[in-house]
Amino acid sequence: MSKAKDVMTTEVVTIAASALVSEAIGLMRSKKIHSLVVKPRAPEKGYGLLTEADIAYKVIAKDMDPKALKVSDIMTKPCISVDPEMTVENVARLLANNHIHRAPVIKDDLLGIISVDDILHRGKWW
Repeated sequence: MSKAKDVMTTEVVTIAASALVSEAIGLMRSKKIHSLVVKPRAPEKGYGLLTEADIAYKVIAKDMDPKALKVSDIMTKPCISVDPEMTVENVARLLANNHIHRAPVIKDDLLGIISVDDILHRGKWW
C-alpha cells in the first residue's frame, strides 16, 4: 500500500510569512508552481500554505495591492499537514474532506508536499 512519502514531491519551495505577496507571486511564476509552504516564525509555530487561490480570492478579487500585503495576511494557517507514513488512500480522503488540493508532509520537519496531482500521477492505481 502506497504511503504519502512514496508519492510526495520532495522539492518544496518555501517562503517567509513576512515576505510580500508580490514576492510570492514572482516566486510561484519563476518556479512554475501553484503553492508555497510558509515557514513557521518560530519552532513551536506551525507551517502555513499560500496558494494561487489565496492570491486570487484574497488579493486580486478584492483589488488589493500585492506589494502592500504580507504573505501572513492571506496565507492559510495553520494548514492541514500529512504524516509521511499515512496511506495515499487516507491522504486522498483527507484532501477531499477538507476541500483542499495539497498539504505539506511533515514529521518534525518539512519533508515534502503532496497534492492531488501527485496521487493521480505517481500512485499505483492501474
